[in-house]
Amino acid sequence: MTQIAVYGAGSWGTALAVLMAKAGNAVALVGRNDEEIRQMKERRENLRYLPGVVLPQPLEPTTDLWRLKAELVILSVPSHGVRGAAQLIRSYLHPETIVVNTAKGLEEGTQERLSQVLKEELPGHPIVVLSGPSHAEEVGRDMPTTVVVSSDDRKAAEKVQELMMTPKFRVYTNPDLIGVELGGALKNIIALCTGIAEGLGFGDNTKAALMTRGLAEIARLGVVMGGNPLTFAGLSGVGDLIVTCTSLHSRNRRAGVALGQGKPLEQVLQDVGMVVEGVRTTKVAYELSRERNISMPITEEAYRVLFEGFDPKVAVSNLMMRGKKHELEEVAQLALDQQAQD
Repeated sequence: MTQIAVYGAGSWGTALAVLMAKAGNAVALVGRNDEEIRQMKERRENLRYLPGVVLPQPLEPTTDLWRLKAELVILSVPSHGVRGAAQLIRSYLHPETIVVNTAKGLEEGTQERLSQVLKEELPGHPIVVLSGPSHAEEVGRDMPTTVVVSSDDRKAAEKVQELMMTPKFRVYTNPDLIGVELGGALKNIIALCTGIAEGLGFGDNTKAALMTRGLAEIARLGVVMGGNPLTFAGLSGVGDLIVTCTSLHSRNRRAGVALGQGKPLEQVLQDVGMVVEGVRTTKVAYELSRERNISMPITEEAYRVLFEGFDPKVAVSNLMMRGKKHELEEVAQLALDQQAQD
């Protein structure tokens, strides 16, 4: 049995621990709340974060950080906690431990992708990123799910693929680490916006427009930052975008609905009760778009709503009344440039 540790006993960490235990691995689910871990041991269920999902016996909930001395460590903490978590766990890891990051976001202040943060804090350890359309509530209940893993270390990515693959959990590899990370992070902004549109009472046409044009924004920034445009048509791009914008499980979508209904951001975040990654990511993406002079109108309006108290209805009006554009603007500009050269 492969020794695996999951650090972070929230909904996603618990679901992945259940998945890995059912696949025949010895799994330690490492949390920090003594009372919650005690309840999980007694009830064989994470009542707070993943109720209704039975924790199989090969899975051991624990607060013992020494259990992180494993062949594979899955890091399942919010994006803003990745650096601190890495600093906390690094002395417990074996030198050859593979670390899998599951958070989807960008670090505030540094604007770094989370794999960059982990490489700084865990030098020498292979870092693998897990992304794609995958809600914990469904993975924990064995619903068929397909994800992607990416790393600068091909062998590490293929090892994670081998360990995580089950009849209900299909894992692809993708060498485009930048694109995979940015697709997973930036789609949360668009999910917030589709939720806002729903909260305002708008329909499917509006949400489809936001998702489609949102994907264009994601790819535009992603390519400038070094991602492969084809990645954004894959699982960590359009796949994750669809599920996060439409699912009842999506925290970003739910938060957006409440914002569209007129609730203040502080209350919305309190009501959701778990981290809404799109809020912080909106701030970082807006800063990047300004610094790099990249057109991201949906992200810009989201920033105004979240951080400047802008009226969501006015934000929608601003998007609808922008100047006339070609849908494939970059392609059209290349064609015009070619004509001019001819």
